[in-house]
Amino acid sequence: MAIIEPLRTDIDHPGEIKKHSGVVRLWHWLNLLIIIGSLLTVLLNSTLFDVKHNSSYVQQQLQTSGVSVTAQQAKSVAHGLEDKVWDIHIYFGYALVALFLFRLIAEFFQPGRQRFFSKLKDAYRDYRARSQRSTPALHDLTVKSLYLIFYILLAIMALTGLFMAFDEELGINKATSHSIKDFHGFCMYLILIFIAVHIVGVLLAERKEGKGIVSDMINGGNIENES
Repeated sequence: MAIIEPLRTDIDHPGEIKKHSGVVRLWHWLNLLIIIGSLLTVLLNSTLFDVKHNSSYVQQQLQTSGVSVTAQQAKSVAHGLEDKVWDIHIYFGYALVALFLFRLIAEFFQPGRQRFFSKLKDAYRDYRARSQRSTPALHDLTVKSLYLIFYILLAIMALTGLFMAFDEELGINKATSHSIKDFHGFCMYLILIFIAVHIVGVLLAERKEGKGIVSDMINGGNIENES
């Protein structure tokens, strides 16, 4: 089995399909939509609304209409268009923060065996108990560790995004704000890597013994294992 494939069944109870509460499933799919929307705004601003390319385009179009503007004025218009998209990006960011807090609070109300940190602790315990030679135990611990990294990245993205959105209110100077922006962007690439790895892992699992793992994240894992 590939180390990045999510496990559909519990390694301590091979015949038992893992359950996912409605709260976690709701968070999972809403989080996916918000991240996609946020990434789309980044893609738009790096392509269609790129200031460098749009500045000359705006200037040319206005000149064609008989309006003469300077390069700086055209650049200001292009910046304005870009800012409109960033405003949407910020709203997606607020939604991401809200969802992260929702997931954090929901963790305390999950059944014991469905709490993420309980699962992580159990995975580490199983790995240690099996003399660190069990492939399924190592596999499970690796997947849980990747999820932990993802949660940490989400927290960083949420915090850095808030710092940028409220930099003036927080008294953050431009140099620091720029550094935060760079770090925010770097973490975005790490999240993209995680998403790619996660999707590949799920696709691999669906082709093997983990078939049905996507439907489990929709129906909660209520389908009985036929094996």
